[in-house]
Amino acid sequence: LSLSLSLSLSLSLSLLPLTVQIYIILYCLGRGGWVFISNLQKEIEKQTGYGSSRKRRSESQYDYEVYHSLEEIQSWMFEINRTHPHLVDMFSIGRSYEGRPLYVLQLGKRTRSYKKAVWIDCGVHAREWIGPAFCQWFVKEALHSYQYDSVMRRLMNQLNFYIMPVFNVDGYIFSWTTDRFWRKTRSKNRKYHCRGVDANRNWKVKWCEEGASSHPCDDTYCGPFPESEPEVKAVAKFLRKHKKRVKAYVSIHAYAQMLLYPYSYKYATIPNFNCVESAAHNAVTALYSAYGVRYRYGPASTTLYVSSGSSMDWAYRNGIPYAFAFELRDTGYFGFLLPEALINPTCTETMRAVKTISSGLLKKCETGTYQLDRERYPYL
Repeated sequence: LSLSLSLSLSLSLSLLPLTVQIYIILYCLGRGGWVFISNLQKEIEKQTGYGSSRKRRSESQYDYEVYHSLEEIQSWMFEINRTHPHLVDMFSIGRSYEGRPLYVLQLGKRTRSYKKAVWIDCGVHAREWIGPAFCQWFVKEALHSYQYDSVMRRLMNQLNFYIMPVFNVDGYIFSWTTDRFWRKTRSKNRKYHCRGVDANRNWKVKWCEEGASSHPCDDTYCGPFPESEPEVKAVAKFLRKHKKRVKAYVSIHAYAQMLLYPYSYKYATIPNFNCVESAAHNAVTALYSAYGVRYRYGPASTTLYVSSGSSMDWAYRNGIPYAFAFELRDTGYFGFLLPEALINPTCTETMRAVKTISSGLLKKCETGTYQLDRERYPYL
């Protein structure tokens, strides 16, 4: 294998975890032997805050434009819950494989009346750090803009938002302490030394078929059986319990700059295609309005690739009519190492898209103007 290893890396490949080595090699091959991130170790250390004295704990000092460890995120959740008792409720829906609590924040004005709900999870795949950063950003924006933003106030008054900032807590910690490019959970396998299951291939919908692997050492390993992972089982149980209220499911991933909807596991049109397609179109249009960043959108199977056992397909098949998966910035230049300088614009534009999807739940689906919108924005 002849790679032009004039990669100006400050460390030897052999000193890195195997998954990181493979990522770098594949990255080089895809870029003709050039590496855009000239000092990989420095970039990783910059994002984990090694040698940094940044204050991240209290809400008033909390920096939403840096990546945070699980400990910092959970401390922030407790603080948000303490300081906003009328709009926030924090609870645990279970425990991870390694015994960590799976915390969720419920946002919304407390009323006795029935309210529709939106579920948003981030950090399903450990290495996608921009996901948890967005979930925190969403909470911050929702609470801080409640008093002056009429759209946000209406959403909080009429909807409940269930926000899970870090779905895959064990994997997320491992990506901070050991392997920055770790993807899966951290469950053990009896027959193989390889650990972890792809938490987005472990759902009970066409489980372990096309686009998923049955080998425990693969990144897309589907697990020994559906909902084998306690994290997946806990979320599935919660959504089943509240499926009459939850009208939108949103899962935040990275990277590709796409907004995807069902199906992932087959090439077929969903029954409410017009409404979902219109919602996706309006969302990427709103996102584009922030900085001119273009997102592709469409069924996951044709827009990205075929995959089985995904949370989005499961949510849709279990009665949640609007199920989406975002693939946030970028398209490969930085990949999973999206710089902290891009957290603000990425989250700002994504916030517009999620607010648009949520606002759509408050009105009846009307697709009559969709063709006109499509003609106005042919580049989307």
